[in-house]
Amino acid sequence: MTTLQPESGDSSSATSSPLPGRRLARIVFTTFLLTFIASRVLVILIMGRIIPDLFLHLGGTHVHHLNYGIFLLCTVGGILLFCDVTPRERWWCAAAYGFSLALTFDEFGMWLHLGGSYWQRASFDAVIVIASFFGILAFAPPLARMRTHHWITGVIALAATIFFYVMLFKSLDYAGKKIGPRVHRLEQSGPQ
Repeated sequence: MTTLQPESGDSSSATSSPLPGRRLARIVFTTFLLTFIASRVLVILIMGRIIPDLFLHLGGTHVHHLNYGIFLLCTVGGILLFCDVTPRERWWCAAAYGFSLALTFDEFGMWLHLGGSYWQRASFDAVIVIASFFGILAFAPPLARMRTHHWITGVIALAATIFFYVMLFKSLDYAGKKIGPRVHRLEQSGPQ
């Protein structure tokens, strides 16, 4: 891997080589999953009036947490584009990236259907796709080390994953029909 060099050419302030991509992908993956779970739990607790309303309201408008994610994604992108970062700072950027990605994609359905419900299926599907992508980046062996048995295992894992997702989505549809009305009533009765 190459090192980041300052533009002035002063090698004494050059940073050491960045963390390996797999390690960064694991940080993003972990932060993404934990943030998604935490945001869903917090929304349920707020809507059920179990904890106080932590939603930000500006002039009667509820500022959704996808906005925090968008602004943080822009900040992380700007830092990585315009600043020389140390491996430690890159670690924090990876954590912030996973955090902001989860906040943003947790409300992906609202991107597609403005004014729609927080509990849209598109949000859950988007989170599954992104988590799967970062899971592969984080834990799959590098392509140069892939052998025949890795490819066979990968194809079997892919087939099993597709089967799992089909079954998961069928069960989610069933659960949505049973639990969905209660969740929507909770959303309607909760803080707006």
